[in-house]
Amino acid sequence: MKTRALGRTGEQVSIIGLGGAHIGKQDDRRESVRIIRSAIDRGITFLDNCWDYSEGQSEIRMGEALRDGYRSKVFLMSKIDGRTAKAAAAQIDDSLARLETDRIDLMQFHEIIRMEDPDRIFARNGAIEAMLQAREKGKIRYIGFTGHKDPVIHVRMLDVARDHGFRFDAVQMPLNPMDVHFRSFQHHVLTRIVGDEIAALAMKPMGGGNLLKSGTVVAEECLRYALSLPVSTVITGIDSLAILDQAVTAAETFVPMTDEELVRLLGRTREAARGGRFERFKTDVEFDSTAKNPEWLG
Repeated sequence: MKTRALGRTGEQVSIIGLGGAHIGKQDDRRESVRIIRSAIDRGITFLDNCWDYSEGQSEIRMGEALRDGYRSKVFLMSKIDGRTAKAAAAQIDDSLARLETDRIDLMQFHEIIRMEDPDRIFARNGAIEAMLQAREKGKIRYIGFTGHKDPVIHVRMLDVARDHGFRFDAVQMPLNPMDVHFRSFQHHVLTRIVGDEIAALAMKPMGGGNLLKSGTVVAEECLRYALSLPVSTVITGIDSLAILDQAVTAAETFVPMTDEELVRLLGRTREAARGGRFERFKTDVEFDSTAKNPEWLG
């Protein structure tokens, strides 16, 4: 498994990351554990998760999988929804307990999807205070944020952080062959954070599977496209051993796309990308878990 630098942190992570949203949905928790351990055995070291995935089951099952020496083999990331210091601190401790660890390598603010999210986080008694305190106590090592709605909101989060004298270690965003045509994180966020030595974490390389329904792309080229970008890792949903094999094969055989291949691929996706039809997480609240559960924000 190839690895890449995680921004300026000095860490190396696998170029494919195991997405946490798909872990915890298996009917049998033992299957979730089997998928996670198989991924680690095959060289995947970057593990994604979140406090709210599957009502905590994703973290619980990942914690079980990381027993018996597996925790030391991975770079563990999770996310919290809290916007206040009180809510964020409680969720950080919940995640530590569920994941059965005393340290999470990267903790991220989840679903930065509203223009006011950055202001709430960096306000007095805001969530950044809990994050910094957790880092001081050794509960977390690095701090980042994620979001899937609009690159303008990501840019605002970066600007507000800068105004408070803070620079993130990582930023997670959708990157795929349709993003480049519509409200593009690649154009507006990726180039900026790479220049600032902030690790870029790609997610939704297939748009939650919706890009494949367009008939313009297949899974392997979506993964290859995202891997061809200046990202530290590509986080992809893996809910079965067959999908794990697909992801690992994409990593093991990866060769960057040539300029000619990129032109052809993006030409194929241009029309389908109009209006975000296959990236509905940008345009529809259906994918916004904190909108459905505002109490998580604090």
